[in-house]
Amino acid sequence: MRLMFWTGFWVFLIDQISKYFVVHWLGLITDPDGIIEVWPPFIEFRMAWNRGVNFGLFADYDMRWALVALALLITGGVIWWLNRTGGTKWVYIAGGFLIGGAMGNVIDRIIYGAVADFLNMSCCGINNPYAFNVADISIFIGAIGLAFLADDSKKPA
Repeated sequence: MRLMFWTGFWVFLIDQISKYFVVHWLGLITDPDGIIEVWPPFIEFRMAWNRGVNFGLFADYDMRWALVALALLITGGVIWWLNRTGGTKWVYIAGGFLIGGAMGNVIDRIIYGAVADFLNMSCCGINNPYAFNVADISIFIGAIGLAFLADDSKKPA
């Protein structure tokens, strides 16, 4: 369990530092276009405030506190599940990625009212309209890791 908490802590910290660095220190939040080219056309920082769920779904509804509560419930559920069933170090690392990413986005929703997304990747003439952040990547890695690495056959009777 300690490995999961440390992984979550470092993921959370990296997420929050990256957001502060890009959004505030580099000034993406105040840039008139909200775009900083990093490696055109592949990577750019594009300011996007996600008030909804994935890809901005339901952004027109005020779901801030419902999404904070949902993230906290999922985090608690993952901690409870892994505490109950155990797993390999990779399962705990995956759980930490998911928890750290979820908490990073929770803090954004509490402080800003929305998640600060800024990474945009496009390629080969395809313009990707969506942005994401380190927390989003971590949640994805954690969820995939838990789905493929967890062994439910170890459930206690």
